[in-house]
Amino acid sequence: MITAFLSSIPSPEVSFIQLGPIRVHFYALFILTGIVLAIFLADYRLKARGAKGGLALDVALWTVPVAIIGARIFHVLTHSGDYFYPGADLTAVFRVWEGGIAIYGGLIGGAVGAWIGTKQAGLKFWAFADAVAPGILLAQAIGRWGNYFNQELFGLPTTLPWGLEIDSWNPAFPSGLPPETLFHPTFLYESVWSLLGVGLLLLVDRKFELRNGKMYASYLIFYSIGRIWTENLRIDPSDVIFGLRTNVWSALLGIGIGAAIFYWQSRQQQGQEASVYRDDALESRSN
Repeated sequence: MITAFLSSIPSPEVSFIQLGPIRVHFYALFILTGIVLAIFLADYRLKARGAKGGLALDVALWTVPVAIIGARIFHVLTHSGDYFYPGADLTAVFRVWEGGIAIYGGLIGGAVGAWIGTKQAGLKFWAFADAVAPGILLAQAIGRWGNYFNQELFGLPTTLPWGLEIDSWNPAFPSGLPPETLFHPTFLYESVWSLLGVGLLLLVDRKFELRNGKMYASYLIFYSIGRIWTENLRIDPSDVIFGLRTNVWSALLGIGIGAAIFYWQSRQQQGQEASVYRDDALESRSN
């Protein structure tokens, strides 16, 4: 067994646990764990910058639901062939627990939710974005293990010793390949890349104190660079535009937006951030 493990990565035999009438999918557990840890890390970083405790959770009550909706919509739109075809079960569009959320859709939805949540909490939008950026990477690193348990979103065939075993009866297993074929564990690549990013962002922030959106911009650039690499390894169906998968285009756009935010905020916001609170919130707190 040890020899077999060293020559490949076996896939789990189960993807859920049954608690009476309730089926709990590991995919959902990893996503929720990542979200909780991201909120704790964001709250710790906000408190270190003068905010009261619990504000990250207040904002997350807006951010998380809208992010999940945005992530699911983006995934369905960019994998339309998986959901819209003659005889398709359209209820599959709503079965998020089976897998299928797009990170870039989540970032778009999350930004909308964060804008609403920070306004309600009296926080500056960019202050919250900077505080939560490393936590987003941490959540992504953990969430990718849900793909492992679902045996999905793996990469090209490989003979490398860390090749991933996929059950040949899995609907995602490419037809025409021998059952013993191993695949690139892209979930693992992205998880490791994201964990490295958490450490790098925290280290850079400690040295340079990236504020006013520059930490979030750095997150976008770092994550998107890694995503281009892993996305080009993946073989799951995806809409292709001008020869590139839609998520590669999303990653290129993420790099561009991140660079633009960093440049713009560096010019517009000189010096260090005085407070994480909005000016109108500061006035009401002092009255």
